[in-house]
Amino acid sequence: MADPSSYRPKPGQIPDSPGVYRFRDEHRRVIYVGKAKSLRQRLANYFQDVASLHPRTATMVTTAASVEWTVVSTEVEALQLEYSWIKEYDPRFNVKYRDDKSYPSLAVTMNERYPRVQVMRGPKKKGVRYFGPYGHAWAIRETVDLMLRVFPVRTCSAGVFKRSAQIGRPCLLGYIGKCSAPCVGRVTPEEHRELAEDFCDFMAGRTGTYLSRLEQRMHEAAEEMEYEKAARLRDDIGALRRAMEKNAVVLADATDADLIAVAEDELEAAVQIFHVRGGRVRGQRGWVTDKVEAVDTAGLVEHALQQLYGEEKGEAVPKEVLVPALPEDTPALSQWLAERRGAQVSLRVPQRGDKKSLMETVHRNAQQSLALHKTKRASDLTTRSRALEEIAEALELDSAPLRIECFDISHLQGDDVVASMVVFEDGLARKSEYRRFQIKSFEGQDDVRSMHEVVSRRFRRYLQEKLKTGEWSPEEGEDPLAEDDGRPKRFAYPPQLVVVDGGQPQVAAAKRALEELGVDDVAVCGLAKRLEEVWLPGEDDPVVLPRTSEGLYLLQRVRDEAHRFAIQYQRSKRGKRLRSGPLDEVPGLGESRKQALLKHFGSVKKLRQATIDQICEVPGIGRKTAETLAAALAGAVPAGPAVNTATGEIIEDETPAHAGTSFERGTGQ
Repeated sequence: MADPSSYRPKPGQIPDSPGVYRFRDEHRRVIYVGKAKSLRQRLANYFQDVASLHPRTATMVTTAASVEWTVVSTEVEALQLEYSWIKEYDPRFNVKYRDDKSYPSLAVTMNERYPRVQVMRGPKKKGVRYFGPYGHAWAIRETVDLMLRVFPVRTCSAGVFKRSAQIGRPCLLGYIGKCSAPCVGRVTPEEHRELAEDFCDFMAGRTGTYLSRLEQRMHEAAEEMEYEKAARLRDDIGALRRAMEKNAVVLADATDADLIAVAEDELEAAVQIFHVRGGRVRGQRGWVTDKVEAVDTAGLVEHALQQLYGEEKGEAVPKEVLVPALPEDTPALSQWLAERRGAQVSLRVPQRGDKKSLMETVHRNAQQSLALHKTKRASDLTTRSRALEEIAEALELDSAPLRIECFDISHLQGDDVVASMVVFEDGLARKSEYRRFQIKSFEGQDDVRSMHEVVSRRFRRYLQEKLKTGEWSPEEGEDPLAEDDGRPKRFAYPPQLVVVDGGQPQVAAAKRALEELGVDDVAVCGLAKRLEEVWLPGEDDPVVLPRTSEGLYLLQRVRDEAHRFAIQYQRSKRGKRLRSGPLDEVPGLGESRKQALLKHFGSVKKLRQATIDQICEVPGIGRKTAETLAAALAGAVPAGPAVNTATGEIIEDETPAHAGTSFERGTGQ
């Protein structure tokens, strides 16, 4: 990897003006393209101490071997040039959205003499009017089938059209009134084009005027007693209304907007777009991307806008674009969008009302898209096999680690220290094998000692199971199996790889725990979150897996799952401690009898004042239990007054201390 200082431009070389810059690797390939209001200030950020950079930025600058830039006159020009270069060079460290599916659109080929209505996928063509995209092709066909009754535009292919013209007989659609049959001259090219334009106007959302005109013609036909014509017009209106109902009404009739939402985690991001035209959702699409550069939500939005509108012009760019966060160069982006539309474009974050509600719906779709993408990626057998092979190769294992166990430590400023163990078998989570630990050997915060204790306890249990089955016997004088509580087999299967959340100290502690127990057939590694480096025992330098490696992706999933499971347990344990009360300290008093006591007496204060005979009156409470309870409450130090955390009011102790109410005791918590 290159040292960024080796290719850093000299002071004063970089201009203090807007521009676009490119980082190239040693083979002169462009690996990153960016833009800046001030090239001097932006590029200076890349040549700081590598340790202080974001991990992905650090990887980029150490992969690069040179940097160059182009000065432009305005920020809008910088935006346009950045988009062009990203399309041209496809840099590996730039965010690139990829469609999670190829969305179909309804297209009208206005560039032909006889325009045709059809379903189209792929890149857009010049002179073709597009509507959508839609989630399914059948949704387009249903809409078109309803609208052809009113707008009988040609839908046949060029071959069918030519064949009908040769034989002088239209196809079936011409006979049933769903095509105006321009192939046999029933309408002129001009009349057919007018039908196609009316079709486009209706699909673009200009529905009210056309429906009013049809209703007026229907009433006129009825007044003139042309009842067949009136009935036909009535059916046409019904067909158009049914076609409109297929697109949900969500906003005011005049609203033309695109709503963009982002769902993201540390590794990937999903973008969903709803296209609203005439107040109705006319289309939906989405992308998923790896976060290969240091980018926040605003940056993801900016990339999405470039991807979405980079090739669009005119009405394809709506009047309003609603986003979850405004990009850094919002004025420049708004101007760029306005130039592409040819009119003013509003770029903003919805704050209230129907638009904010719809944005929440779009965000839920983005979250589902990201979850579905991760599920597909994790469940793909070929991908999982490749990930395990990459891990085995990178860590120099004899075989692929079919069972991986990962350990993580969690605490809150040294309190409620717990640990988690998660299990992945064949690249998939085995949640029935997950385990939780409380740190018992010491008090306070020490992640290294905690890791040593947890790994020791897990593998001590493993050796216990082997001892029971006769697969292992300790050497003379050796007694590593100090604990045996008769629990069922939970640790009988050893992993091929132990992963710890942390760097060299945690890895060394886990390895030491295994050596002390004589376990020498289990590999150990650690995944440090800051730079996503893989650490091995006794090594001074980490193993760096490629950012696109499926092996690294699997290790990150395992580590993140252990982190989630540990935090969940730590929060649960802390919550129970904060909700605990005097009755929780009474030995042998279960939850049912505690509830019965509190229901009978109303509060801990009144229970403390009760006699043993009065306590015995509670169903399920015997005299011995009553005596134990009275002694425990008499010896307990009453807590401070209850405080309403919303108002600060001191309240008499009439509420059970452990009932999970909205009051906290005055203990400085």
